[in-house]
Amino acid sequence: MKYPVTLGVVCLARTTYDYTAAEEIYAKIRSELRHLEGVTWYCLEPLVISQEDGLAAAKELATKQIDGLVCISGTFHLGHLVLQLKRELPVPILLWGLPELPYNGGKIRLNSVCGVNLNASNLYKSGYDDYTVIVQHTIDEDWVDAIRVIKAMKMAKIGILGYRADGFFNVGVQDNLLYGQTGALVDHYELKDVHEYPVTEAQVSSRMQQIRETFDVSTLSAYQLDRVVQLAAKLDAFYHEMNLSALAIRCWPEFARDFGVSPCAAMSLLQSEGMILACEGDIDGALSMIAHHALGAETPFLFDFSQVDFQQDFALFWHCGVAPCNLWDGTCNRSLDTYFAGGKGVTADFVLKSGELSVLRIDSARGGYRMFLQKATAVPMEKLLKGTYMKARFERPVKEVLDLVLDNGLAHHSSVVYGTYIRPLELVAKLKGWKVIQ
Repeated sequence: MKYPVTLGVVCLARTTYDYTAAEEIYAKIRSELRHLEGVTWYCLEPLVISQEDGLAAAKELATKQIDGLVCISGTFHLGHLVLQLKRELPVPILLWGLPELPYNGGKIRLNSVCGVNLNASNLYKSGYDDYTVIVQHTIDEDWVDAIRVIKAMKMAKIGILGYRADGFFNVGVQDNLLYGQTGALVDHYELKDVHEYPVTEAQVSSRMQQIRETFDVSTLSAYQLDRVVQLAAKLDAFYHEMNLSALAIRCWPEFARDFGVSPCAAMSLLQSEGMILACEGDIDGALSMIAHHALGAETPFLFDFSQVDFQQDFALFWHCGVAPCNLWDGTCNRSLDTYFAGGKGVTADFVLKSGELSVLRIDSARGGYRMFLQKATAVPMEKLLKGTYMKARFERPVKEVLDLVLDNGLAHHSSVVYGTYIRPLELVAKLKGWKVIQ
């Protein structure tokens, strides 16, 4: 399910052009827009022609709390109009030009593209970069999806449980920079807030049945299994009670020592249900998963670039055993195991399914934000390791991808999802003024 947004729409025109044709085109567009998932539309039906129209449209839309504005150049129009709208509506704008109609009597009928050019120039020279331009018959759904991501980040409440993992300075964030760049707010909780969170016997019993049905738990002791089950129930209840968009967890070194097991197995289960849980206190990693989720991508998760093979040209996307269990390849034994932390490191163990992948890291560095984007493909492999992992091949040599990561000092986690989710995020970066590392 894509993140819901509210969008305003206006159609600009001038009576010296074929504004009646523009009205007909605009009516058709309004009808087609209704079919987009998760969008509340405020379409102002009369054409916006005069300066008085522009002021009235801006004031009306300012009452609707829109997340983005679609400005259709039905014909060429006054340059005042978009600037009047922008003054009242500090949101990203889609400048939409219409393909020219067949000539009629030797006169250009719409001159829409010139109107778009006028608007883009006026916005740019006024210092605004948060506009996108199209010339086509239908709306740019990637732009709509970009607005979903921006809204999801703006509304995000990210919890951090404990702190970042010991020594992982590179996943630390500056809270005010994060807020200034995205609108996301961070709330801090102690590990014991989850460890001691009360849950009912019914909640625990339900989780016990679910975990036994999902994983091979034959290597676990009764104590270890109970701790995993208790933690799944506690994390679930805590996450929803605090109304979190995501939770970044200091999952080591104290977690297993104080609770009895690491959180990996419980996180695998809960992420399969749509909860956004980030390892090692990685708040920017959580933000990256929020962005993927806003696009409708299912169960994003964080991975490490744990191995690269330059000869066979692949990377191993691995983590200690936290990937969502619904992404299992359906072939290997999906199990829980205790291969680290002296038997307290209970993790999920399985190979992830094959398919097209999109990789994203929204990353803070040197006083700003940037975005790392790649497409890859997960290919079949045998279950050879503990933890959760996949073999991935990129559209370019893996060495080039690794060089991008290292030369730009990116943090060692990225969010990965199945499917292609690239262009909407490129538009997000453009609208936010972030560098794209690609």
